[in-house]
Amino acid sequence: MDRAAHEADAPSLTIRAREPEDAAGMSALMGSPGTFEGTLQLPDMPVASRLEFLSKVEPGACNLVAVAEGRIVGCAGLHANGTSMRRAHTRSLGIGIAAEWQGRGVGRQLIARLLDWADNWAGVLRVELMVHADNDRAQALYRNMGFVEEGRMRNYALKNGRFVDAVAMARLHPNPPELSLRA
Repeated sequence: MDRAAHEADAPSLTIRAREPEDAAGMSALMGSPGTFEGTLQLPDMPVASRLEFLSKVEPGACNLVAVAEGRIVGCAGLHANGTSMRRAHTRSLGIGIAAEWQGRGVGRQLIARLLDWADNWAGVLRVELMVHADNDRAQALYRNMGFVEEGRMRNYALKNGRFVDAVAMARLHPNPPELSLRA
């Protein structure tokens, strides 16, 4: 499909907060071919295997879905890194896009919304992620959105019968808020 066709599809896409009733659609997306390979999900898992986890509201997180024609075609979230107050300024980014929607700007839109939330509403200083080292397209998107490579994890995950490395990336708030000391 050419770029003009992709742009024409853009108005049909809605990005909104993930709701508990989205759990089944999210689970189906996360287990679908072309999506699960880039995550730590397994193929051929029942949708029900993830429902309890995905239906919970996660304190301190921002979870979004991208919906087209009534179907969840993308999801992304910024997740708290445990309960340590020493890591309260950080979030971990997770994202998944349906195979037929990859390369169409869905990931960019989801990440832009998450970074707006992190920068302007949640006081997040650092957003972290792990990406498979063989996922050049995702790494290019992350770099374009301000993430930098911080390290490499050797043999990080089993993927299609072989171990693959992962690249650790992070983005620091580009303009951290300052305290107002005016009375």
